[in-house]
Amino acid sequence: DVGRFWEAALADLEIEFSTPYTQILDTSGGLERPEWCVAGRMNVTHNCLDRYAGTPTWDQDAVRYEREEGGTEALTYAELHARVGAFAAALRGRGIGPGDVVGVFMPMTPEIVVAMLGIVRIGAVALPLFSGYGAEAVRQRMADGGAVALVTSDGLPRRGRAVAIKETADAALAELPEVRLVVVHERMGLEAPMAAARDVWWRDFVTEGEADATRPHDTSAEDRAMLLYTSGTTGAPKGAIHTHVGFPVKAAQDMRHAMDVRPGDVVWWMSDMGWMMGPWLVFGSLLCGATMVLYDGAPDAAPDGGEDAGRTWQIAADHGVTLLGLSPSLIRALRPHGTDPVQAHDLSRLRACGSTGSPWDPESWRWLFEHVLESRKPILNYSGGTEISGGIVCGTFVEPVKPCGFPGPVVGMDAEVLGDDGQPVREAVGELVLRQPWIGMTRGFHDGLVPGAGARRYHDAYWAARPGVWTHGDFAAVDADGQWFILGRSDDTIKVAGKRLGPAEVEGVLNANAAVAESAAIGVPDRVKGEAVVALVVLAPHLTATETLRDHLREALVAGLGKALAPRAILFTAALPKTRNGKIMRRVARAAYLGEDVGNVVALESEAAIEAVRNAG
Repeated sequence: DVGRFWEAALADLEIEFSTPYTQILDTSGGLERPEWCVAGRMNVTHNCLDRYAGTPTWDQDAVRYEREEGGTEALTYAELHARVGAFAAALRGRGIGPGDVVGVFMPMTPEIVVAMLGIVRIGAVALPLFSGYGAEAVRQRMADGGAVALVTSDGLPRRGRAVAIKETADAALAELPEVRLVVVHERMGLEAPMAAARDVWWRDFVTEGEADATRPHDTSAEDRAMLLYTSGTTGAPKGAIHTHVGFPVKAAQDMRHAMDVRPGDVVWWMSDMGWMMGPWLVFGSLLCGATMVLYDGAPDAAPDGGEDAGRTWQIAADHGVTLLGLSPSLIRALRPHGTDPVQAHDLSRLRACGSTGSPWDPESWRWLFEHVLESRKPILNYSGGTEISGGIVCGTFVEPVKPCGFPGPVVGMDAEVLGDDGQPVREAVGELVLRQPWIGMTRGFHDGLVPGAGARRYHDAYWAARPGVWTHGDFAAVDADGQWFILGRSDDTIKVAGKRLGPAEVEGVLNANAAVAESAAIGVPDRVKGEAVVALVVLAPHLTATETLRDHLREALVAGLGKALAPRAILFTAALPKTRNGKIMRRVARAAYLGEDVGNVVALESEAAIEAVRNAG
């Protein structure tokens, strides 16, 4: 009984409604478009902030922030409430109102939390943008979303350098005359061109508002709160629509019921606001009455701009982090530095590490488990998506887990692995699906500039393959012990002589070798087998490629996967094409290897990686 479950979850999270809903779930329009909390009214910022007034949480830290160059700041729930109120009032004063879309293009500072919540508080729609985007990526998303305002910064830090982003914003807005307000936060003290009548410095803007005039707008529970764009690695980016009772509640429910986040916990999940885990951190931690940690620099950067392999552990220790979210790629980068940087810091308050963004390899998983988590605290492996509002599968504190795996679906998610015949499969690769709706599911894709386009893309992306069943686009497997494994995007899948192979299976074997920093497996045309495997390997720092190492890696793949799936080639490359949040773009790697057009690469971290793949040997 899905409705009964989510009603209990809302009660457990103590979500308050200004007008009670009359029905928890209405699926009369089909499972594709359920309506949640029918006729209910609530503004999620009331639940994030106002409801804590007069409770112990009110004087607890809501935000703790550390700058890359050093220095910290903290805001209590009461202080955050006041700042959000002033910002919301200033937006109202400039004519921004319910339904208006406002972009947020900033580093991870307390002001980005204030901006996000202030926008949602007045009934407007937040459109978070990755702080490392170029002008075209910003323009494309702002134009598609129909944004009328933007909140940005003069710049951001990157390993001791100041990177200007206001100039990027201006270049994006040159073709968007409908954007009538730009608020600029002074993060780096850089000179920034300011357009008269349109642009205003944050410090001047917030004085325009009065906090006592900013009661939350009385929104419907299903009113839009956020447009969250996918990275756009395959075609144009898609704007996932999320509501007040959708994304925030799912984020908090995952934190509470899978990760056991409670009032007083301190959560630091390394992310940018432009990726799903940024808003997830903000809404989830506040709805759980916890403290979020923000850091706006590189995870291995020293305050003086040099390298510090212990910076991640120092931040976690100094801020008393109890749940640390990171990516397997970060651990692969830090592992060669040994355990001294970990042992130099007191991580006794750390209860668990969460992980997302890329698949684990067993050696890196064990390194984190043994040396950071003392072989007794869990790794909460977490996989879902932007359109999910959180996780489909996740580790917990109470279920056993194998390295790199998941004990099963997040409670409340009716997940299954289906074979080609549409029946559940075990000990075999199948499609990851969801058979029942959940409160955080995207309400569809924003239509953008073409009426009806969003609805068509939403249907084609998730519902066309199996009517009435959400097909997520990932291959997965459940082993004989009931452990789940995510094996990569199904559109990345390699089919060798009729045998279906997930790239993560190949990469897991390769990444287990201490000489390998990271790898990508791609499928290439083969006259006999249909497709063959080519493995692209980045070596650990200071190592040199040799034929002996290549033969060793080939032997490991044959031993792990069988001779039938032996790779055609193992190539060493200086870099892999990745998005700025660390996801390997196998589509781009494959096109570069084959000499084809790499297509849309606005989300690419560095185009130099394309040449690196072309030059791999």
